[in-house]
Amino acid sequence: MHHRPTTVLNLTELADWLLEHHGDTVDADRLPAIRSELEQLGARQSPGAVVELGCYQGAMALWMRAVLDATGQRDRHVHVYDSFQGLPERGSRDPELFEAGYLRAEPGQVLALHARWGRTPPTIHPGWFTDTLPAQLPETIAFAYLDGDYYDSIHTCLSVCVPRMTPGGTLIVDDYADLEANRQAWNGLPGVKAACEDYFDAPSPLEVISGAGDLAFGRYTAPVAGGG
Repeated sequence: MHHRPTTVLNLTELADWLLEHHGDTVDADRLPAIRSELEQLGARQSPGAVVELGCYQGAMALWMRAVLDATGQRDRHVHVYDSFQGLPERGSRDPELFEAGYLRAEPGQVLALHARWGRTPPTIHPGWFTDTLPAQLPETIAFAYLDGDYYDSIHTCLSVCVPRMTPGGTLIVDDYADLEANRQAWNGLPGVKAACEDYFDAPSPLEVISGAGDLAFGRYTAPVAGGG
């Protein structure tokens, strides 16, 4: 299946394909939730880039690019960051759930996935977050998707991303499970929420986004001057 870059994709067709072929990283709750965030971003016309921290094979990056293209945001650039060495060693706040190196991918897989659907590829920044983010993250971020899985990774991402968020811009933290707000959220990576609470000095300002299933999403909205 090949599409010209100028073609607006049928997002339903793309979503169905992603759910079939990349169901390990995207699901029927994540896709519409991210689509909604990017549609609202287009309506606000907030300046800044879209960034994904932890992109694996590029399924969510492709989805974000397609939604941006479909909502008149073709000029909004996407940057993705990943070690491409899989997960690091877990920290003391993280569960014994995955082996180091799990979710290893290659930058070429991200490029190939975008080429398959005729989408402009993102700028890819290989390396550990501590090495790449401080110097390679855009100065102005309109939307950020944090999928770092572990306490240290999420804390690093927040530390660098939050100060660069454009006023009113939003940041989604994947695997943010607040069971008081959403009892059905998947709570397999509790270090994620702990990192948010420590960074923001609890209570966390993240708003829980719920889905039909076990979606664990937290949304941070950057303050607007004079907005209270």
